[in-house]
Amino acid sequence: MSSIPYVSESWATLWEALADAQPDQIAVVLGDSEIRWRELDERAARLATVLATSGVTTGSRVAQLLYNDAAYLEGVYALFKLRATPVNVNYRYLVNEVAYILNNSAAEVLLYHASLSDRVEGLEALVPSLRTLICVNDVGPEHRMPTGHLDYSAVVESADRAERTTRSGDDLLFLYTGGTTGMPKGVMWRHVDLFGALASSGYQALGLALPTTTEEVGSYARQLNAEGRSPTNLCAPPLMHGVALFLAMSSFVLGGKVVLLKSRRFDPAELIDLAARYRVNQISLVGDAFAKPVNRYLEGLASSGALIPDLTSVVRITSSGATLSGDQKLGLRRFMPNATMIDMLGASEGGPFGIDMTTPDKAPLDTAVFIAPPNVVTFDDQTWEIIPRGSGRVGVLGASGPIPQGYFRDPEKSANTFRSVDGVRYSVPGDYAVIDSDGTMHLLGRGSVCINTGGEKVYPEEVEVVARAVPGIADCTVVGVPDDRFGNAVVAIVSRNMDSDVTAEQLTAEMRKALAAYKCPKHVVFVDVVYRSPSGKADYKISRETAMSALGIAPQGATPPTVN
Repeated sequence: MSSIPYVSESWATLWEALADAQPDQIAVVLGDSEIRWRELDERAARLATVLATSGVTTGSRVAQLLYNDAAYLEGVYALFKLRATPVNVNYRYLVNEVAYILNNSAAEVLLYHASLSDRVEGLEALVPSLRTLICVNDVGPEHRMPTGHLDYSAVVESADRAERTTRSGDDLLFLYTGGTTGMPKGVMWRHVDLFGALASSGYQALGLALPTTTEEVGSYARQLNAEGRSPTNLCAPPLMHGVALFLAMSSFVLGGKVVLLKSRRFDPAELIDLAARYRVNQISLVGDAFAKPVNRYLEGLASSGALIPDLTSVVRITSSGATLSGDQKLGLRRFMPNATMIDMLGASEGGPFGIDMTTPDKAPLDTAVFIAPPNVVTFDDQTWEIIPRGSGRVGVLGASGPIPQGYFRDPEKSANTFRSVDGVRYSVPGDYAVIDSDGTMHLLGRGSVCINTGGEKVYPEEVEVVARAVPGIADCTVVGVPDDRFGNAVVAIVSRNMDSDVTAEQLTAEMRKALAAYKCPKHVVFVDVVYRSPSGKADYKISRETAMSALGIAPQGATPPTVN
């Protein structure tokens, strides 16, 4: 730890320093409500007592199946206070998918919203490690609390504050992600590495030395607020996605506030209203899936002659997790003329691997073109030697610096993704690219078959298994094809049994009983026989060509390298 040039502490201890330094400062705006640091710290300390009474201690894993809510941040904060590990769960998951995450993480407690009760039904029988379920009632007085489940509001309000304690920068946060193949994996981030990855560049950009004590963290926050330099960051994606939680954490330590959407379906009108009302200076999106609806909404206001809210306070628009295309950047610039667009190629496993920074007077780079930071290299994926920039050779991207410890309970995939080369540890999630001598990076794509649709990751094998279980289906492969709204759309290439007349509508209806809606195919292409290699493996290149041909989609750009 002594070699780390910044504060090495638990995020709970950092947040306590912020609460002490600026108790009346707004920490979070959630729709039409404001949460100040005094309140956030108070409720998190009470929840910590509730969780401790339920047996949560150092290293315990606690899952959160929650929409954007004060309880989400209170839960993360309380777990950090106890040195326990938060586990994010996608609220689109169905029961079996939720059970998989809880079993994989060996979760002992689950916090969930009452409106998601159908995703919780029968979980105790499916997850042996699960001892306690705590329900956040977002339904109203008519909701009947299941027997044995705790009422979040009641137990928090009646609990005493937990005492503050000594913690460690080695404490963990789990971020569940699909990565590139297989089922979701728990990325293990140490708190100290998260600080280096999320906060260090912010201090440097503001001309401040990196803090080495918690007192300095609080002092900097107070100073930046007094000088009017602290960020007001509007996060469009939900907290259960790492990008939103991480952006909140990085904003907090700079004395900033985080503005979150209350709606449970993305509403561009709410985003624009909050941006204008709170004079936000940064909006954080996830690619075209968010940018396109925002642009359509603003263009609609303009064409109807309606008053367009004042968005001149916005000086940064950041995007990570999905492609933000050049035309969408230009559209956003029309209504937010002072904004610098910062498009980052990142991953739950680390990064950023590339950055495209488009200032108001500069044209954006082509889509999927970035600048590679100095700590980013490409590797030959056979020899694992670093490829010189400017060689023109395709390689797999790797980033050094503060990165996760690995995947929970998956040493094989951890070894593949987190590699030590010449004594330096790199995160290598699987994206292929060419880096020019001037640092310009041309992204070719993920070498595996993971489908990124609107920022959500879909694993073909999981979807294929469900499709092949539908009566009348002989075989199936699943691929992604270009989609104007979501970047990629899920397509199933399906063969039926000789006597079957299953329709696309019937197939997807059956699949929706077992899978979250975004995983189910948007298009179904029926073929006589699903092509497979002589070894019986699915050939995703041919499957994708078949899908695109059937749907009338022209080939676009280079084909990503195949990884066996």
